[in-house]
Amino acid sequence: MTAAASARQAVADTHRREWAFVLAATVRVARDLDLAEECVQEAYAAAVAVWERDGVPGNPAAWLTTAAKRRAMDAVRRERTFRSKLPLLVEPEEAVDELAVDEPADQEQAVDPEDVVPDERLRLIFTCCHPALAQEAQLALTLRLVCGLPTADVARALLVSEQTMAARITRAKKKIFAARIPYRLPRQAELPDRLAAVLGVLHLLFTAGHTAPSGPTLMRTDLAERAMHLAHTLRDLMPDEPEVRGLLALFQVTDARRAARTSEDGRLLRLEEQDRSLWDRTALAEAHELILEGLRGGRAGRYLLQAAIASLYAEAPTYEETDWPQIVALYDRLLALWPSSVVALNRTVPVSMARGPAVALAQVEALEQDGRLARYPYLPAIKADLLQRLGRTDEAAAAYRQAAELTCNEAERTFLLGRLADQGADVT
Repeated sequence: MTAAASARQAVADTHRREWAFVLAATVRVARDLDLAEECVQEAYAAAVAVWERDGVPGNPAAWLTTAAKRRAMDAVRRERTFRSKLPLLVEPEEAVDELAVDEPADQEQAVDPEDVVPDERLRLIFTCCHPALAQEAQLALTLRLVCGLPTADVARALLVSEQTMAARITRAKKKIFAARIPYRLPRQAELPDRLAAVLGVLHLLFTAGHTAPSGPTLMRTDLAERAMHLAHTLRDLMPDEPEVRGLLALFQVTDARRAARTSEDGRLLRLEEQDRSLWDRTALAEAHELILEGLRGGRAGRYLLQAAIASLYAEAPTYEETDWPQIVALYDRLLALWPSSVVALNRTVPVSMARGPAVALAQVEALEQDGRLARYPYLPAIKADLLQRLGRTDEAAAAYRQAAELTCNEAERTFLLGRLADQGADVT
């Protein structure tokens, strides 16, 4: 590999793994999210040329953090009024912390007694999930800027168009500026008011890692592992919150199947095709304990119920022996608590096993008529499977084609086209 190719590859890898960390460290200096993002982008751009000339450093993330911090401090010193020209996350009267330009990136900063969130990235997520913003804006802004997901992937995660998502992020920044929302680390008493949004961000981040919204591979393990790390940190921070336990349990029981989700050649394997001996039984046992702890703590919330559903799938010796009626009952509780179209669609899968594909198909078609899942590829994918089981092969083929057109994940697209080919249909 040439020096130029090596540098570009290292920058791409570090962007995928470390963007959130570098941004979180830089925003503490810039105290302005837009300025921090700009400085981080400049640092990544500079890295390509410098690393091509001097070689990739031993700690690329530290190099980028130092470079981004220096740019942020230079910008603050050069023109204090710069902050008035961008959407701000800065308290108007608060002085900017000084940072020596030769400070190493990994040097531990002084501990603020009000700074109760130990992880830089989790701290920034709590900061961006400000209650003055609508929750949809909190999710969009945090996933895009803090978690580093492309706008298109954030849009897919939240089931809106890319244009709508870009506008939503822009409006969130304008709201920050207009309302003078401060960039200030949350105090202990403020954490509960922001918890629901933070849990939502981590859930969407994990989901984007478990099944990538786009790209050539089924999973983005770096995102899933980042979300799991942050969930563990959040549990240490708020150990008495049942929904924090529920979210961590959901991540663990879902990720326990990672090794069995694809074949050796990368082909997607459905749950009934997976080798259950490859599932991580230690993670499943830990998740089970978290679920029991959460249930003992009182009324089950949405993440605890989702974890319980996933755990029931995992406990069955075989797919056919799954306790379908119990899973449907848990979905009923989940829908009562969280009336989501996606949850209603997911519920149709166990309904088809407990009550037959015709009953489930009627429910899928009702969701289809509703229109809120018009851009969601799993609706036509589930519909296609139900139609195929009912022997309506031509309609199933049309639904498989629709699902393949909507998905941007190549592994899922290949799977859907394979199902289409199995019926003898034209996949071109």
